[in-house]
Amino acid sequence: MKAAELKSFLDEKVIQYNTQDFIDSDPVQIPHLFSQKEDVEIAGFLAATIAWGNRKMIIKNAHRMMELMGNSPYDFILSHQEKDLKDLESFVHRTFNGQDFIVFIKGLQHIYQKHNGLEAVFAQNQEAFSMQKSIHEFKKLFFDFPHATRTQKHISDPLNNSAAKRINMYLRWMVRQDTKGVDLGIWKSISPAALSCPLDVHSGNVARKLGLLHRKQNDAKALAELDTQLRILDPNDPVKYDFALFGLGVFEGF
Repeated sequence: MKAAELKSFLDEKVIQYNTQDFIDSDPVQIPHLFSQKEDVEIAGFLAATIAWGNRKMIIKNAHRMMELMGNSPYDFILSHQEKDLKDLESFVHRTFNGQDFIVFIKGLQHIYQKHNGLEAVFAQNQEAFSMQKSIHEFKKLFFDFPHATRTQKHISDPLNNSAAKRINMYLRWMVRQDTKGVDLGIWKSISPAALSCPLDVHSGNVARKLGLLHRKQNDAKALAELDTQLRILDPNDPVKYDFALFGLGVFEGF
């Protein structure tokens, strides 16, 4: 497939899958439950954190996370008491358990009380065409308090050669601004041009079949290769092609 044909094909798939219908079966529905900026970004961050495995179970457990915080995540982050945290101990999603959840609550409180919130932290280290250093610095700040080190595995570090799929997906949700209503676009201080594709098994396999990716592992090096190709297709909004790659893989078995 020639470059012009490939772009046309993928642009059509973006239009096909970047619609309101996409929300019904995707964890992005969790931040859509809220209207206050801080509620949206916290709900999105927690939902993205557990976004691996069966999608129905991800959504079910993300809803439970919100319920355990009284469906007021920002207020819970700022004003919870120790007894409130006890209620979180029963939570489990795969290897993310109640103790991890509690550490994440404390990490978020640290980010909002000491570092002006999630957007401010991610924005301060962004580079022209990359959020990888920003993600790395965010992880350091997020865990900058006493905690169980096992919980650190639940935030990937792209500077340790991780594709950081879930964090990149979260940034897509928060930053991309279009008229389709899937991505929320509430962060104005980060450029969509800096975003990276949430690389996973589905998007990786489709990208290889289309000749956009040749590296076999889904790691940071593969992500850099894929990002380079997607920025050729659309330098201003390369991560929109996540809809095409994901849709082709999950819904069409491409």
